[in-house]
Amino acid sequence: MRTVLLGPPGAGKGTQAALLAERYGIPAISTGDIFRANVKGETALGRKAQEYMSAGALVPDEVTNAMVRDRLAQDDVADGFLLDGYPRNPEQAVELDSMLNDLGVTLDVAIEITADSDAVTKRLLKRAEIEGRADDTEPVIRKRLEVYATQTAPLTAFYEGRGLLVQVDGLGEVGEVTDRIVAAVESH
Repeated sequence: MRTVLLGPPGAGKGTQAALLAERYGIPAISTGDIFRANVKGETALGRKAQEYMSAGALVPDEVTNAMVRDRLAQDDVADGFLLDGYPRNPEQAVELDSMLNDLGVTLDVAIEITADSDAVTKRLLKRAEIEGRADDTEPVIRKRLEVYATQTAPLTAFYEGRGLLVQVDGLGEVGEVTDRIVAAVESH
């Protein structure tokens, strides 16, 4: 299975990515993990990404795309993968198609975990309290949700237009959400 996982901050993408990767025996690939690995390994791409991150700026698509391209060329993704946090916009989705075309494969499904913004705000505030994330205040969280809605949500239309989108309610117990995702993917 080759899939992307979409959804707003706090929808449970990271949790579900790990569970789905284990269930299907495929790697969960997080762009955050890719960034950290490249920065820690002091790769050329990692140094370039670090420049932007240190300045508090978003890492440009060209750097992100190159890191994802490198990761998708590794042997462990031959039987499938789950991308969490990429693509973030339609331009990256087009680039992902190009990467997969170069590898001779296609995307099977795009899973969007949906969640009410008030519910995810509460969830993220609770996580911030538990993990000591002082910078995750309600205004910051609401801003992240706005950014998601304007920049990332257009991916929903992109993948829906290609018949690849399945939407799953992300609210409820973790196992219930996983079961909903599996049922949606298997009936897709």
